[in-house]
Amino acid sequence: MPHPQGSATQGEPLLATLRELKDRTGLSLAALAARTPYSKSAWHRYLTGTKRPPRPAVEALSRLAGADPVAVLALWAAAESPPAPLPPPREKGRPRPRWLPLWVLALLGTAAAVAAAVTVAGRQGAPAPAGQGLVAVPHCHARSCQGELPDASVCARDAQTRSTVTGAGYDVRLRWSPTCGTAWSEVRVRSAQAREVSVRAGQDVLSARYPADDATGIASPMLAVPSALGVEACAAVGGRVACTGLDVEPAAPE
Repeated sequence: MPHPQGSATQGEPLLATLRELKDRTGLSLAALAARTPYSKSAWHRYLTGTKRPPRPAVEALSRLAGADPVAVLALWAAAESPPAPLPPPREKGRPRPRWLPLWVLALLGTAAAVAAAVTVAGRQGAPAPAGQGLVAVPHCHARSCQGELPDASVCARDAQTRSTVTGAGYDVRLRWSPTCGTAWSEVRVRSAQAREVSVRAGQDVLSARYPADDATGIASPMLAVPSALGVEACAAVGGRVACTGLDVEPAAPE
């Protein structure tokens, strides 16, 4: 369906912001597809402006980039607004007033927030230096975080490393966020290798697999837990497995 007249101009700030957010994630289109419900070709259309992205896609990309989605969604809404009507004819002898489209007025109110949101934090939710932007805040808590990734939800912002084990060419860490009430596993590999990262608490087990060419995939999904006690973090890299936890025997270095 063709866009109404003026929508291409209105969509330019949104398109530029989405591209900047994508760059900040450091993810390829294939990696974006692996972390969201949208395909690689869908992300290509959204980021080239050939198709308007749905609201959940904008929210997902904002959170993967560690940005507040509220400000970005203001641009998304403005890009859908109809063009402002033409001003009335100028009366003879009187100067024509200058009219601003409604979407421009909306952008003036949100431009500062958008600039702060897209610069506030990296993929792991690190807060921006004072005076340079809003502090990213987690978007979930406890059970609402179950199965989410720590970078997308900004739970990594205050994460603590509670236990670590070193394997052959990689380290595994048990991470816990007191703000979100979640724990997860992180693996840091020292060469390009496929890997599977998992976290376990009792009967609850969550895992994520990353190909060797995905340099940014390090974390398992999160488990909602009141503390890191009783949680086990594991990673399988190159046929070797290492696990760590507060109440498990550390794996011997390989």
